[in-house]
Amino acid sequence: MTIYVDADACPVKDEVYRVARRYRIKVVVVSNAPLFVPKEDLIEPVVVRGGFDAADDWIAEHIGAGDIAITSDIPLADRCLKAGARVLGPKGDVFTEDSIGGALATRALLDMLRQSGAIGGGPAPFARADRSRFLSKLDETIHAIRRDIRK
Repeated sequence: MTIYVDADACPVKDEVYRVARRYRIKVVVVSNAPLFVPKEDLIEPVVVRGGFDAADDWIAEHIGAGDIAITSDIPLADRCLKAGARVLGPKGDVFTEDSIGGALATRALLDMLRQSGAIGGGPAPFARADRSRFLSKLDETIHAIRRDIRK
């Protein structure tokens, strides 16, 4: 099991590191630019150059069944699910095969409304409750994968 973090705008990197240490799980922190990442055996920084979706492409090419992706990028979440991985958003949203179609449709609709000027702004600010929900869902996901492996 490896946790892949779509790291450029991820607000829960420190939480992922803390959970990974507790469970002794490898974390791959993927970004388009160098970020501060603790120098530890379990935590591997990967800087991917080459354009807007380069980090997403790298994650999608390396992730697989039994892995976890942390991302708020809905198209990347879809690609990771298709590779057999589990996917969490930084606010604790769990993306599944059943929910990803609706998430993609909502994203497309909101993008169209923003481009037309009908709505403005973006997602709600990140709150303490989001951090707590994320930690709970990450813990649940790790336990679920471990149960599946034992079967």
